[in-house]
Amino acid sequence: MVKSFLSILAARQNSILSGAMVLMVAIFASKFLGLIKDRLLFHNFDTTQSAIFFAAFKLPDLIFQLLIFGSLSVAFIPIFTEYLHQKGPRQAFEFASNILNLSLLVFGLVALIAFIFVVPLNSLLIPGFSGHQKEVTDQLTKIILLSQLFLIIGSFFIAVGQSYQRFIVPALAPFFYNVGIILGITVLSQFFGIYGPAFGVLIGAVLHVLIQVPLIKSLGFKYQLSFDFLNKGVKEIFRLMSIRNIGLIAEQINDVVAIALSSVISYSSVSLLTVAQHLQTAPIGLFGATIAQAALPVLSREQSRNESPAFKITLLTTMHQILFLVLPVSAILIILRIPLVRLVFGAARFSWEDTVLTGWTVAFLSLGLVSQSVVLLLVRAFYALKDTKTPVIVSIISVAVNILLSLLFINVMHLPVWGLGISYSVSSNLSLVLLFSFLHKRVGGFNLYSLLMPAFKMLVSAAVAAVALYIPIKQLDQLVFDTTRTVNLIILTVIASCFGLIVYIILVWLLKIKELYTYAELVKKIGRTKLKVTPKEVVGET
Repeated sequence: MVKSFLSILAARQNSILSGAMVLMVAIFASKFLGLIKDRLLFHNFDTTQSAIFFAAFKLPDLIFQLLIFGSLSVAFIPIFTEYLHQKGPRQAFEFASNILNLSLLVFGLVALIAFIFVVPLNSLLIPGFSGHQKEVTDQLTKIILLSQLFLIIGSFFIAVGQSYQRFIVPALAPFFYNVGIILGITVLSQFFGIYGPAFGVLIGAVLHVLIQVPLIKSLGFKYQLSFDFLNKGVKEIFRLMSIRNIGLIAEQINDVVAIALSSVISYSSVSLLTVAQHLQTAPIGLFGATIAQAALPVLSREQSRNESPAFKITLLTTMHQILFLVLPVSAILIILRIPLVRLVFGAARFSWEDTVLTGWTVAFLSLGLVSQSVVLLLVRAFYALKDTKTPVIVSIISVAVNILLSLLFINVMHLPVWGLGISYSVSSNLSLVLLFSFLHKRVGGFNLYSLLMPAFKMLVSAAVAAVALYIPIKQLDQLVFDTTRTVNLIILTVIASCFGLIVYIILVWLLKIKELYTYAELVKKIGRTKLKVTPKEVVGET
């Protein structure tokens, strides 16, 4: 039985949608656990104390994103996949070991410098913090820096697994990462206070690695203490990274400015902005990122074989599949912002004022939810084309617009923290328009009618569903349910969400949107098919 279970975990997903569905289930569990983690944090600490924990992540995450994430997400999977198909597993794994060793070496050196100069660096990133709160933030940052070393290995394993189109175990890794943090919040915080969650991050990072070791071994990967940093594959990684990292720097500046401005508004605003982003990005990670990530190996393979028509069809089909799922969720987040915030974060130390501010921040962020989801796919399409320059240019433009608007809303107009949500959505929508325009020219043009008509139908359906969501909320709130009670609030939220989703499904059915039938067929297939797994197969199998 155990062997059969492990075989299921190691199974290969042979299509974009099947891979994405596996990712969705695992990431749903991870995101759900992540939101529970936030609620537990507010149960044990108020928003000001929680801000210390959230702020301590900024410096380690900044280093990780710039040095590691760019290479793994942008360049590693396409090049590693190319090695597998053209040179075989032995050379592919040798190349992979070189990348892992280089990543650990570079990050270790930079992290050591950050560890030594953590005080002035954090002063730049979170200028609103001072005194005891700043001192504790600096100490937590040091602990989290150590955990990132393990996270590098885990992220590397994820990239290898996804290159083989194994999505189950890589998608489970973030779940166990959150398990570690929850242990820190619920158990270790009783002994170490706010330091407990930081120790939990370290535990979670170790679990992030360990859960993937059996899969990586089953794929035949053998670690080599190799430092051949001048081979062709590594040079190609650096070529792609050198351009992409400019975009990553711009994006990180974007996040740094947001955290810095929120810390200037108030200590608690750091917490409110962070949890609003967690709630709003949950569907992006669940639908946009999963489908886009599952599409990358397929797009890379089609591009490597010069299958341009198949590439365009795959891209448009995947884009519509993302829109079908994300549009109704965006409507739910905008209309049900207050009930959702109260349910997810409404712990004892999360006040009503915090709830309202967070709700408006979620709503304004959600105006860019569709764009953020589709952008993930478009960027990966450029990666498959081995073009990292265009997404970087668009990213720089988008970030510049976001920063200018953020400074205008917060420093000039003195808006609350939700002003940052408006600026982020405006820049996200701009990014979508620019990326698609450039990609349209790059691939020789898409069939715009085939692209826009289904998208327009889904948008209309989602807009009508939003109105349908609003009706039961207003009719049932207070008149039928006392929503000061958690159980009643859950019932109200479920009834309103179901009503809105039913309206959406009826409309897309009447408008004959084929994505409804695609997902329905997939659900039927899952229901009637016994999963047959072959953990080891020829790499070149389609």
